[in-house]
This record gives sequence, C-alpha cells and structure tokens, in this order.
Amino acid sequence: MSKLWLSLTLGVAAALADYLGGVLLVRRSPTARSLRYFVALGAGFMLGAAVLEMAPEAITLNPRWAPLLILAGYCIVHLLEHTLVPHFHFGEETHHDEMLSKRTSYSVLLGLGVHTFFDGIAIGSGFVLSSWLGWVIFIAVFLHKLPEGFTVASVMLASGRGRSAALNSAMLLGAMTLAGVLAISLQPSWVREGLPLSAGVTIYVAATDLVPEVNREPGIRMALVFFAGVAIFFLLKLLSPI
Repeated sequence: MSKLWLSLTLGVAAALADYLGGVLLVRRSPTARSLRYFVALGAGFMLGAAVLEMAPEAITLNPRWAPLLILAGYCIVHLLEHTLVPHFHFGEETHHDEMLSKRTSYSVLLGLGVHTFFDGIAIGSGFVLSSWLGWVIFIAVFLHKLPEGFTVASVMLASGRGRSAALNSAMLLGAMTLAGVLAISLQPSWVREGLPLSAGVTIYVAATDLVPEVNREPGIRMALVFFAGVAIFFLLKLLSPI
C-alpha cells in the first residue's frame, strides 16, 4: 500500500473516531446539567490542545511568523463573530431553555473543524516524510479524536440543536480530518502557515466563547471540571508516542 493510500486509510479511521465520540454522547441522552459539565471539560481540553501542542509545534515549524499568525487566527474569529456575520442575530436565537447561544455552537464547530483539519495535515505530513513517522503521528492524533466528537456534539445539544445536528457536526469534524490529509498530500508546505492560524482559532473559541459560559455557574465545581479537561489533554500528550 502506497504512503498516500495508507495516510488516507488512517485518516478515515481518525474521522470515524470523531463521529463515534458524537454517537456515544447522543445515545446517552444527557441532561442539561451534565451538558454543562461536558462543555466545561471540552473548553479545558481545547485550550490544552492549543497551548500544549498546536502553538509550540507551530513555532517550531515557523519561528519567525508563527506568533503573529496565532494572533491573526484569534482576531479573524473575533472579526467573523462580531463584524462580518451580524445577520445571524445570535442573541435573538437563544431560548431560555438553552445553555449556549447558536453563535457559540457555530464558533466551537469552526474552531474544532480547523483543528481537525490540521489533525489531517499532521497525519499526511508524517507520511510525506516516512511511514514510521506517519504511524506515530496517527496514534497521537487518534488518542484525542473521541473527546473531539464528544465535545462538539455536547455543545450542539447545549445550544438547543437536535441530535441530527450533533451527529452531523461530529461527522463534519471527521470530514475535515480527511480534507487535511488530502491538502497536505497536494501541498506539504501549507502547514507552516495553517497550523499557527488554527492554534489562534482554537484559543479564541476555548477562552473567549466557552470559558465565559462555564463561569456563569457559581462555585468551584465547574472550574475543577474545566481544569480536568486541561489535565486530560496533558495526560494524553504524555501517553502519546511523540
């Protein structure tokens, strides 16, 4: 099997893990209270991914421009949310029985979608260099695929979207992973600019969109759940082979 087909096959496996994470959440039919904890856990997980893995790797690949591109990614999402998409009327779409706004759910989907796109780029990049490195990166990526699907599905349900939207969002994350594998196979040099941009997007979604929602609930319990999300990613990184 050629390196291209092997990377695509493993990309499909990673994509299915994203979808499986969404399926596991939807089948459990979680309550609104439990969704609140899932959102807090997902916020910590996303922030851990951006700070502990995406940003350092981006700076290693592109030490001159990565910091500026990380900031640009953060600012681009802010611009999209508050300037270029006012016709969505996000605040008016929020119902009293919804925990998150539609705006927040779209932002999370954007942030995780960009992140999973670069999951695929990472897998493809490994196989561009060597089959061994490709396998090593695939294992590292696969370790956090279930929590990604779990996170996006929980946010969709928390914003009042139905089960179909939750599953379709998890499926979209999987499709973005495959798109990343294809993109890096066509143009490997794109990762130098794309990875720091996606790190900035993920930091914005986690810190600016989700953390304020988490902070709405008083007490220390929600904060501890958020820190648990960070710790889970940190442990997965320690257990990963790279």
